[in-house]
Amino acid sequence: QVQVEESGGGLVQPGGSLGLSCAASGSIVSLGAMGWYRQAPGKQRELVASTTSSGSTNYADSVKGRFSISRDSAKEMVHLQMNRLKPEDTAVYYCNVAGSTRKYRGYYYDENFEVWGQGTLVTVSS
Repeated sequence: QVQVEESGGGLVQPGGSLGLSCAASGSIVSLGAMGWYRQAPGKQRELVASTTSSGSTNYADSVKGRFSISRDSAKEMVHLQMNRLKPEDTAVYYCNVAGSTRKYRGYYYDENFEVWGQGTLVTVSS
């Protein structure tokens, strides 16, 4: 079973920087899209940034130029560097990873997966 675990959240002042990391573990055959989402109190979960297996990236308009996503497929990790943080960036940040995993049911076969982390809180406040 594939799992992901986020790290790096915390309290930071407006204008500061923070880095988040997400590590995937389990029987991973290949990784597809990896991304970060966030959910602020009273709001829906929204995409922050994502990256595909080919390395292309996508960012929410609200974070373009401030956040940077990167992936290390060999280490099965994805990172989010957040700069010039604003109070409105305060949210629980979730890692989302998709790919294929190897399973066994009398024979080996590959199955697609998509997993979410439990989330890490980022608070931007003075």
